[in-house]
Amino acid sequence: MKKLLREPLVHFIVLGAALFLIYHVVSKPRSDGPAKIVVTQGQVDQLISGFTKAWQRPPAPEELAGLVRDRVREEVYCREAMAMGLDKDDTIIRRRLRQKMEFISDDIATVVEPTDADLSAHFQAHPDAFRLPARFTFSQVYLQPGKHGEHLARDARELLAKLSQIGTQADTSLLGDAFLLESQFSAVPASEIAKQFGDQFAAKLVTLAPGEWQGPLESGYGLHLVLLWERTESRLPSLAEVRDAVRREWNNTRRLEANENFYQELLKRYTVTVEGVAADPTHLALRASK
Repeated sequence: MKKLLREPLVHFIVLGAALFLIYHVVSKPRSDGPAKIVVTQGQVDQLISGFTKAWQRPPAPEELAGLVRDRVREEVYCREAMAMGLDKDDTIIRRRLRQKMEFISDDIATVVEPTDADLSAHFQAHPDAFRLPARFTFSQVYLQPGKHGEHLARDARELLAKLSQIGTQADTSLLGDAFLLESQFSAVPASEIAKQFGDQFAAKLVTLAPGEWQGPLESGYGLHLVLLWERTESRLPSLAEVRDAVRREWNNTRRLEANENFYQELLKRYTVTVEGVAADPTHLALRASK
């Protein structure tokens, strides 16, 4: 008997019987005959389009038949799963349904194209979002603290004197210590400099006068001798310069507003009760209380 219970075939039969029993307990019998499944011409066209996009050719007749069979199988399983309540309290399904509802409001928001007045108003209302950052073009020579030890400061002064004597013609690739970053940087935004060298280095670089070797500037890597070639100050561009960026931001803002308005309209259909909240739950900012 124990040997029989260990047989995989027995496990399969028991599992199948359990699923069959659950199905008949949960599902409701249909008294009006079989439900209808219609695979529309539009759905067939979508199947063909998806296959063509994936395989760069239209499906053969037998392949299309297979796609249709799979579509019918999917519909049958989905309907029966929903009849059994398998879609209830499923986090993934709930997120997908929410996403599809948000897609609806997204589609509504993208129907309207912004006018020049719309873009100008958005640009003037959010100037800092489109401000062009300060940019720096500079050369640097690196000194590794571990290599120079207690002579680091002295070696930095001597190398700075040598660089000052050579001037702007100095070949930075032949001086200093090996460094994982480049020795030449062209029109790099201040934020990117801070990201690569650290805030302390970026703040000090802002104070340098162009045209001469200066330093040392300290970073998270060690010391750097720097020749600032050019600094372009931060400025507010014209609308024409950043029109595409303004358009993207305008569309995104409108999409978010449309989503919120759509949700608030739907929320008006419900009375929301938040259990287990001791204090007044109005801080949840659900709105739509009319």
